Amino acid sequence: MRDMKADGVTLGIIGAGAMGSGIAQVAATGGIRVLIHDARAGAAEKACAAIAARLTKRAEAGKMDRAEAEAAIARLGAAEGMADMAPCDVVIEAVIEDLAVKRAVFAELEGVVAPDAILASNTSSLPIGAIAASSTHRGRIAGMHFFNPVPVMKLVEVIRAPETTDDVHAALMILAERMGRTPVAVRDTPGFLVNFGGRAYPTEALAILHERVAEPAAIDAVMRDGFGFRMGPFELMDLTGIDVNYPVTRFVHESAFGDPRLRSTPAHRYLFETGSLGRKSGRGFFAYDADGKALAHPDSGSTAEPAAAVVLDGDDPVLRDLVLASGATILDADDGVAPVLAAPLGEDATAHAVRRGLDARRLVCLDTVPDTSVRVTLMTAPGADPAIRDSVIARFAMARKVTAIQDSPGFIAQRIVAMVANLGCEMAQTGLAAPEDIDLAMRLGLNYPKGPLELADALGPDRVLEILTRLQALTGDDRYRPSQWLRRRAALGRSARMAA
Repeated sequence: MRDMKADGVTLGIIGAGAMGSGIAQVAATGGIRVLIHDARAGAAEKACAAIAARLTKRAEAGKMDRAEAEAAIARLGAAEGMADMAPCDVVIEAVIEDLAVKRAVFAELEGVVAPDAILASNTSSLPIGAIAASSTHRGRIAGMHFFNPVPVMKLVEVIRAPETTDDVHAALMILAERMGRTPVAVRDTPGFLVNFGGRAYPTEALAILHERVAEPAAIDAVMRDGFGFRMGPFELMDLTGIDVNYPVTRFVHESAFGDPRLRSTPAHRYLFETGSLGRKSGRGFFAYDADGKALAHPDSGSTAEPAAAVVLDGDDPVLRDLVLASGATILDADDGVAPVLAAPLGEDATAHAVRRGLDARRLVCLDTVPDTSVRVTLMTAPGADPAIRDSVIARFAMARKVTAIQDSPGFIAQRIVAMVANLGCEMAQTGLAAPEDIDLAMRLGLNYPKGPLELADALGPDRVLEILTRLQALTGDDRYRPSQWLRRRAALGRSARMAA
C-alpha cells in the first residue's frame, strides 16, 4: 500500500457526475494524479474540461495561484475503460445509489487494480459492509463520503466496514486531509453520521407543521433568529430537494426499524409523490417567484392597542427583562383583567394553565429559551381571548418581530433543538462516532451553528431532559424519549460531550 503522503499517488474515480467531479477537483489541487472514468461516452472528458474551467476561473479571479491551477489541471485525465484504473492506488466510486451497481463496479475493479489498492465508496447511505460483502478482498474496502458541493464542503466521513483494516482506514484519513478536507471516523450504520443525525432538524419541524402549530415560514424564522441556523428546516429541504431528503429520511427510518425519533409525515411524502420538489420545481413547502424567491410571510402583526400592564407567572428573568424592555408595566398582583405572561419549559399553554391554576383565557406564553433579541414566539391555549393575545403581540411587535403560534408543548424552538440534541446524544450512546466528531460533522456537514452535543450543553442537559420528558408525557409519543446518554449526564450534572 502506497504512503498517501508520498508523491506519485494516483486516484481513480468512477462516475463523472457532480460528486465525482468535485472529488477529482480537490484531489488534483491536493497534488494527486486523478483518472476519471464514466460509463457514459465522453462524460469523463467533459468533467475534466469543466474542472479545468473552474480552476482557471479561480486563478483569473485571484483566488488561486495560476501555476498551481495549471499543475492541478495537468494531473487530470480521462480513462476510457475500467482497465485504465490499473495503476491507481485508490479508487473511489461515485455512481448511483444502487447496491447491485456498486457491487458490480467493485467486482470489476478487483480484477483490474493491484491487490493492495484501496477501494472506497462515496455512498451517502448504503452500508459499506453490504457493498463489500461480495468482494474478494474486503479488508481494503471502506467508505469515503464527501458532501456536495465537494470543493466547498470540507467534511469527509471515513467509514469502516466490518473487515476494513486499520491501515486502509488510516490511509483514507490521510488522503482526505491531503485533499484539504476534514475527515471524521464513522461507524458503518444507515445514513452514517450526518444523514442520520440530520434527520432531527427537519422531521421535528415537519411534526410541528403536521400539528398545524405554525406555517413553514414561521418555523424557519424562529430557528434562524432564535438559534442562528443559517437556513430554516423547510427552506433547507426545498433547497436540497424533496426528491433527495424524503427518500433518505424514509431509508434511515426504515433501517432503524421504525424508530419514531426518525419519523417523517404524510405532507413530506405527498410533496415527493406529486413532484413538488422545492426550488428545482418551483414549488415545495414554498411557492417561488420567477427569481427563485420564496413567497412567504413569517411575522405576526396586530392593530390592537398594545397591552399597557401584564401579570407575570413565575420568575423567569428573561421574560421579566423582555416585558420591561417593551415598556409594559408589571403588576404586583393579578387584577383579573391584564394578560398573564408565562415562559413554560416543554409544556403547552393548556398544560401550564392547568398545572399552575391560571386563567387560560388571559394566559399568553412566551418562549425564552432561544435568543429573543430579534424575535419572540408566543402561544395561547384553545379558547384564549384573542383581544388579550393581540394586545400582547402589539406590545412586543413595537421592538421585535413576533411569531404567534397555536398551542404546542415546547413551542417551536424548544422542540426542534431538544430533538437535535437528543439524537446527537443517541449517536454518542450507540458509538456512531466520538462526541467531538459528532459535533464537528454536524457543523461542517450541515452548517449547524453548534453541534448537537454542544447545543445540549448550551441549553443545559437537565433542561433538554425536562423538555423531552414533558413532551413525551403530554404527547404520549416515544419520539421524545430521552437518550440514556442525555439522562445520565443530566442526572450527574455533566457535559453532554463527556465521553463514556
